[in-house]
Amino acid sequence: METLLYILLATFLISAGSLLGIFTLALKEDKLNKILLLLVSLSAGALMGGAFFHLLPEASEQLEASSVYNTVLLSFIAFFFIEKLFHWRHCHKGHCEVHTFAHMNLFGDALHNFIDGLILAGAFMTDIKLGVVTTLAIALHEIPQEIGDFGVLLYAGFSKKKALVANFLVALSAVFGGLAAYFLASLDHFIAYLLPFAAGGFLYIAASDLMPEIRKEPSLKKSLASFAVFLIGVLIMYLVTLLEH
Repeated sequence: METLLYILLATFLISAGSLLGIFTLALKEDKLNKILLLLVSLSAGALMGGAFFHLLPEASEQLEASSVYNTVLLSFIAFFFIEKLFHWRHCHKGHCEVHTFAHMNLFGDALHNFIDGLILAGAFMTDIKLGVVTTLAIALHEIPQEIGDFGVLLYAGFSKKKALVANFLVALSAVFGGLAAYFLASLDHFIAYLLPFAAGGFLYIAASDLMPEIRKEPSLKKSLASFAVFLIGVLIMYLVTLLEH
């Protein structure tokens, strides 16, 4: 029961991150984009560090190496498929292109958040410390994503209230993902396989979604700053590893 409470708390906190968009309204677009780029850099580093320092080592203790590698690859492919099928594209700027499939994108985000819930639950049911680390990695990724999504909805014609409500309702699917994983935990090796699946997802998001955004920065000074923040994200995950021992 204690583990379930941790899962519910973590997934609700992640969902509540969707409300952060309202705080960006007072910022000018150039300042918002600058902040978002640094958050994206931090997120990429945290996801990379979370995968290599926490999820994969833990998965290797529970599964054979071949199973870990195969699951990571399948997860990478699955996230790519989801992105293409549901037009799941994260926005990391205050104003992004408004896609024709706006509501389909919301559905894709709901699926993504549901998977986040599965991952969080799997981590907490493996080890509480691993759950906390995974929550941190996902939260650092969700913050720039949710701010960007909020900006897109406003730009698409949503009112502020409607944009907040839509973003929050979509984000709540993480809670349902957490509950689903908790009650499916009795299935053989279900939780063990969620760890390399999460690692594959983290690597896909960092490598194909976040890092290309960082590389677009034309200024050498700003690029180096983004790279430094990326390394800070990796370092945070490494330091957390040291604290666990």
